[in-house]
Amino acid sequence: MQQRYPLLRILADGQFHSGVALGAALGMGRSAVWKHLHALAEWDIDLHAVPGKGYRLARPVELLDHDLILNALPPTAAAALSGLEIHQDIDSTNRHLMNKARLGAPSGQACLAERQQAGRGRRGRTWVSPFGANIYLSLLWRFTLNAESLTGLGLAIGVAVNRALHETGLTDAGLKWPNDILWQNRKLAGILLEMTGEMSGPCAVVIGVGLNVRMPTSAVQTIDQPWVDLETALNRPVSRNQLATSLIQHIVYAIQEFELYGFNGFTQEWAQHDLANGKAVALHLPNQATVNGIGRGVDASGALLLEDHNGVRQYPYGEVSLRLMP
Repeated sequence: MQQRYPLLRILADGQFHSGVALGAALGMGRSAVWKHLHALAEWDIDLHAVPGKGYRLARPVELLDHDLILNALPPTAAAALSGLEIHQDIDSTNRHLMNKARLGAPSGQACLAERQQAGRGRRGRTWVSPFGANIYLSLLWRFTLNAESLTGLGLAIGVAVNRALHETGLTDAGLKWPNDILWQNRKLAGILLEMTGEMSGPCAVVIGVGLNVRMPTSAVQTIDQPWVDLETALNRPVSRNQLATSLIQHIVYAIQEFELYGFNGFTQEWAQHDLANGKAVALHLPNQATVNGIGRGVDASGALLLEDHNGVRQYPYGEVSLRLMP
């Protein structure tokens, strides 16, 4: 696998490269080149081989660039980071930072990956994470606030992701409580928050964001819900490095805003993009029960307000699942 990534860097331009040229660049024979080319299939990378021309990727890949992302961040956002890691292949960016948090890693650690072997969403769901196609981002933040004061943080991060999408040019995405970003009723991005620390004292939170950018068709067989990627929604190519920069910037600013004002600073913006407000929804509870009703927005803590035959009731963020009804 050590030679697989340098090989990809050469092929990333989408042009043909002969086996001889690849071998010379990597210091290996043609048979070794072929072996590493064949291994790219494990990363769901489509490769074309044409006799007399060589090898090329089915489409160019923009690999994530550590220096490019850091240098593009505004100084105030860059100053809030204590480190930025980019992994070619990892089990889960969230799990990686949770482990580092337990070992005392400082606040502001950011982690991106080209591919996740065990990407996760809420409630233990799998997050499909093919190589070089999307954004898999996690950020460790240490709060002086206790866990009870962080209700609504996930919704604030949803607003931050939507701000980054606006900056990229997508102005009609919506927020589905508590952690999804949809476009035309198809899932574009998801958020996963994981916490460690005492409930009544300071805690560390790992904020994970998965955003579909250019999902290869070979990787979607296991996705069990309507989905979309950003390039389809915009009908044009998207720079993953620019998008990663924008996401980090807006998430950092949202966290800093949340530390000052809590969820109150985000309620109006959330309401503008709330896909469930005024709509028929089904809420699936941890005890397997389902509550049907009309979404009535969220309260000051970020809890869902749902109106049914008993009136308007409050459902806090937790192991619940919201479905928008047709």
